[in-house]
Amino acid sequence: MPVMKAARWLAGLSVAVAALGVTVTAHAQDKKIKIGVIFDLTGPLAGGGSELNYTGVKIMLDHYAKTGVEGYKVEAVYADAQSKPDIAINESVRLLEQEKVDMVMGFFSSAQCVPVAARVEQLKKFMWMTTCISSSVFDSKNYKYVFRPQASGDQFGLMTMDFIANQAQSKFGKEPKDLRVAIIHEDGAYGVDVSKGNEAGAKKAGFNIVMKEGYSATAPDLSALVTKLKRARPDVIFHTGYNPDITLFFRQAREQGLKFGAIVGHGAGYGVYDKLKEGLGADASYLFNTDPISIWLANQTSMDKKLPAVIKMVGEEFDKIKPGVPIRSAHVGIGASNAFVFMDDVLPRAIKKYGGVDPDALRKAALDTDIPEGGTMLGFGVKFYGEGEQFAGQNSRSFPVVLQYIDDKSYVVWPKSQMQRESVLPLPAGTTYSYK
Repeated sequence: MPVMKAARWLAGLSVAVAALGVTVTAHAQDKKIKIGVIFDLTGPLAGGGSELNYTGVKIMLDHYAKTGVEGYKVEAVYADAQSKPDIAINESVRLLEQEKVDMVMGFFSSAQCVPVAARVEQLKKFMWMTTCISSSVFDSKNYKYVFRPQASGDQFGLMTMDFIANQAQSKFGKEPKDLRVAIIHEDGAYGVDVSKGNEAGAKKAGFNIVMKEGYSATAPDLSALVTKLKRARPDVIFHTGYNPDITLFFRQAREQGLKFGAIVGHGAGYGVYDKLKEGLGADASYLFNTDPISIWLANQTSMDKKLPAVIKMVGEEFDKIKPGVPIRSAHVGIGASNAFVFMDDVLPRAIKKYGGVDPDALRKAALDTDIPEGGTMLGFGVKFYGEGEQFAGQNSRSFPVVLQYIDDKSYVVWPKSQMQRESVLPLPAGTTYSYK
């Protein structure tokens, strides 16, 4: 080959290789997962726990936006469901079809999760629920693309009944059959689902159910409900509500002189201590809440060794956002932990084993998840029920705990395996609602 011709050929090859290198580099930089995140940032559910869950998820996604995952950039697009199921559906579809996100994540309200899950499944897109708990999201639906690491509503209701059943004789001096219990709940998907678990657990324990009633979380007046409770004279009230309905209930209970031995809440508004303290003052002490354990209370000695550093990071970032909060809400940790499971376990597997972030790769990766107890910041493990099972897509290894607020601190009081101190039951004499 003549020298000049060879030189031209080599020059052309160099340009081609350089161009290829630019193309490959650009392609590598283009690899990303775009995550649509939906929570209630306005409306009544925002202050009831949704904004705190959003904060936990955002802390985690902001972290991965800096590091990436297996060569993929992480981009989050946020939307406000405004405490309305129809807007949650519309925003989900908008993010998937117009913003071209690869998946949707988040969702605080069970009233939103139920219809949104059906719509996302219909679109054959991937959905990762960090927070809502209604069992009816999955019950006999056989979804393929919808997953939830969070504990389900029936587990919440059953856990609190088991707790009180084991305390009846020692704390109240009564056999379970002689203990009078009332079940009250907001009448959305969340409250109804938990109340079903309450009722099933009460029947299993042999409690005397003296009242069971739902109400609208947006009701301006709950005095009639309080009047019925006064007539029913329960030893223990099991309550599922948001806020401000919780604050309204306690205010009218105080005005009408309602007395009881204990009130046991179930996540949602009961998981936001600063709101409880703001609305109830000293009466926030001795309330019980049922939720996945706060990541700051979980037993780190039995936890995966990589997790304490992540918990520390989440706490430090939260303190920057909301300095001076007396108790870091469990809601923050729920959002952060359940987002972390996806980012740390599911997403890397989808990329490495299944070739990317399309819905089927994410689905297969989620079904492969096999995290033992102690493998998450919330203490429980993760293994999803598979296709054809009654609760396909639900985490089979999740569980909540019962906490009690005492003197601006939160303690795990049930189950025994996680217990940090004995519960205070019934309400101490001299407190506002004590029947002593």
